[in-house]
Amino acid sequence: MQLGMIGLGRMGGNIVRRLVRRGHHCVVYDTNAAAVEELGTEGATTSQDLSHLVRQLTRPRAVWVMLPAGAVTESAVQALGELLEPGDVIIDGGNSNYQDDVRRAQTLQVAGIRYIDVGTSGGVRGLERGYCLMIGGDREAVQRLEPIFKSLAPGIGTIDRTPGRAPSDSTAEEGYLHTGPAGSGHFVKMVHNGIEYGLMQAYAEGLDILKGVAQQSIPAERRYDLDLADITEVWRRGSVVSSWLLDLSAAALAEDPQLKAFSGFVEDSGEGRWTIMAAIEEAVPTDVLSAALYARFRSRQEHTFAEKLLSAMRQQFGGHREPSKG
Repeated sequence: MQLGMIGLGRMGGNIVRRLVRRGHHCVVYDTNAAAVEELGTEGATTSQDLSHLVRQLTRPRAVWVMLPAGAVTESAVQALGELLEPGDVIIDGGNSNYQDDVRRAQTLQVAGIRYIDVGTSGGVRGLERGYCLMIGGDREAVQRLEPIFKSLAPGIGTIDRTPGRAPSDSTAEEGYLHTGPAGSGHFVKMVHNGIEYGLMQAYAEGLDILKGVAQQSIPAERRYDLDLADITEVWRRGSVVSSWLLDLSAAALAEDPQLKAFSGFVEDSGEGRWTIMAAIEEAVPTDVLSAALYARFRSRQEHTFAEKLLSAMRQQFGGHREPSKG
């Protein structure tokens, strides 16, 4: 199947690679000419600008935008809205605010252009592992592009089926799901990332307690010099707290037991904030998720081992680098 891709960063580039390896034809564009050229050597068709990309696609066209949320994505969607024709589809696979999706879908519908929002989870490991996709938008357009989503998703793989789950036509077991109308995909991904904040904070704080028990203020008989790399490793084996985030924590500690490469400055992508705002609107108490978000704010003032671990996990799963200290 043919797909245009705008934005060839950490995830956009690997999405193209995964699709090309599975027999799809991708036409690519990025303001970084080197990124375009590199994917051209790997089987993608290159383009010089948005107009050139659109001209190389066969109708009905599908163009995936994989850019930072906000003004950059907004500008790209607006430009595509002027270049595309009725029946074409724009996909936003970034981390846009779901309310922006609702507005864009309504605006583009007037021109006959369909809009799909895809919450995409998988980070820099998605090329090999596959991407978990939460898809909002027009059902007919989603169904037409299902070969793309199916190729990107991990599939059932080796994960055990959920006991008691009744057979259905849902694609959830495959790792992709049409969640509903425009905005619903990014809404589900937004809450997913809010939960992620809480899980990461729990691991970070727990491991900080394990590290702190070695300090001199603890009575000698209760003072333990614990190997955190070994502890996270043993937790991976049969523990109820095992998870991919724990796997990544174990990998980070194996590489750098004291996390000396990290300052503890922890960014937030925006989705954690939006999750809390949605919770306020719905009057849903979110004690843990709120505390996890505030911990990230605090990390920018003082840095603990827990914050270094949060930063290490972000690099492991998403390739996120700490801001330069210069």
